[in-house]
Amino acid sequence: MLAAITAWHWVGFVAFVLVALALDLGVLNRESREVRFQEALGWTAVWAASAVAFALVGAPHLIAGWTAEQSTTFLTGYVVELSLSMDNVFVIAMIFRYFAVPAPWQRRVLFWGILGALVMRGVMILAGAALIQRFHWTLYLMGAFLLYTGIKMLAAGEDGDSVEPENSIPVRLARRLFPLTKDFAGERFVTVQAGRRMLTPLALVLIMVEATDVVFALDSIPAIFGVTKDPFIVFTSNVFAILGLRSLYFVLASLMGYFRLLKYGLALVLMFIGAKMLAEHWLKLWLGDYLTNVSLGFVVGTILTSMLASVLLGGRTVSDDDGSKS
Repeated sequence: MLAAITAWHWVGFVAFVLVALALDLGVLNRESREVRFQEALGWTAVWAASAVAFALVGAPHLIAGWTAEQSTTFLTGYVVELSLSMDNVFVIAMIFRYFAVPAPWQRRVLFWGILGALVMRGVMILAGAALIQRFHWTLYLMGAFLLYTGIKMLAAGEDGDSVEPENSIPVRLARRLFPLTKDFAGERFVTVQAGRRMLTPLALVLIMVEATDVVFALDSIPAIFGVTKDPFIVFTSNVFAILGLRSLYFVLASLMGYFRLLKYGLALVLMFIGAKMLAEHWLKLWLGDYLTNVSLGFVVGTILTSMLASVLLGGRTVSDDDGSKS
């Protein structure tokens, strides 16, 4: 029996997201301030628990025909998206450090960056689902792309962490099209000087964060379609991962030097999902209904192993002010 996902389920979930964002910006975090590690860790746990509750309690009770396999598929997709978001977090941290964004203003940039990411991911997911439904062979292209990306990431290792915002196309385009102020104007993205509306450096940071998410979405969207082709599960697992991204940033930003082997774990996850997409027909014949559980076990096990190995092997990477590593 297939889950009877209706338009009301989509509307209800989007309404939940809008309420959560409104509470976040308008009630809980009206003033910009530095986020402490313990607070960020608590909110990360809240979002993770919300995702698990949605899979195990909410969806089974609100959607007729929702199965345990769909719950496992959702959790697999959520873990994949959250894992790939970790790499995004490290790049965002480098962008903040490069532009010397004060800690109290980082929360505001992340909020609007995440709001933009939700809209972009929604459009990309709907487009991807329609494309796969019409041209099933695009799944094999996605699988090959993920396999190639994972191998490339594995080969690049830590050298792939470098980021040069000033040389990026979005920043160069913004500098050419809009007048820019030299200094920050508080937490504002736009200010007025000598009667002219001008972008502030914080707006450049937001542009870079949005551009970074587009780049990472090129990996994460195919990866989630490698887990499931159900648009509702793809969308909801993506959204839960993105909603927890801001608190995850404040948890990982201070610990990023300790997880130098995480990139290798992420590369293996991408290679695994890519290979799974290419050989899914044969894997289903071999593993049957166990394929979903095997996928979840591999993804969680690989990410945890890479993080644990990073801590046990030591050799913390220390970053100085200019973002270089020693």
